[in-house]
Amino acid sequence: MADLKMPEVNSVTIAGNLTKDPIFRQTNNRTPVVNFFIASNRKYRDANNQWQEDVCYVGVVAWNRLAESCMHRLKKGSAVLVDGELQSHSFKMEDGTTRSVVEIKARRIQFLNKRAVVSEHPEVATNHGHEEEPATIEDDAFDKFLSHDDVHMLSERHQTP
Repeated sequence: MADLKMPEVNSVTIAGNLTKDPIFRQTNNRTPVVNFFIASNRKYRDANNQWQEDVCYVGVVAWNRLAESCMHRLKKGSAVLVDGELQSHSFKMEDGTTRSVVEIKARRIQFLNKRAVVSEHPEVATNHGHEEEPATIEDDAFDKFLSHDDVHMLSERHQTP
């Protein structure tokens, strides 16, 4: 019997919204790291043909420049598309029990919310001494990268009868 070699694949892509504000910190050697949880919803029909929704809560960790980017862009409710790999680790609790955690180590994070871009010229952004208004809105939506055919296919797929 021939020996079979299994491929080493560890890849995850998931979209969701942050369940609370992310936690930012630095390691002892000043490496930036951020941790957050997202809720990813899945809709399906049950045995009675009724639409149901299931929520999956997933932990995410990002390091270095990606963590710094998250620090400025994310808050509770932010929509993200995360591409990364699963990693697991165990640690001992104060009561002596061991706890295992599986989370996504992010390689890329697409920020899906629109955000205000501050003008480089403050006099343009001010409204004659009144409150500042954003000069432009930058669209971070992932669908701006999709072709027309992809958008059509996805819209058909998510329509409810």
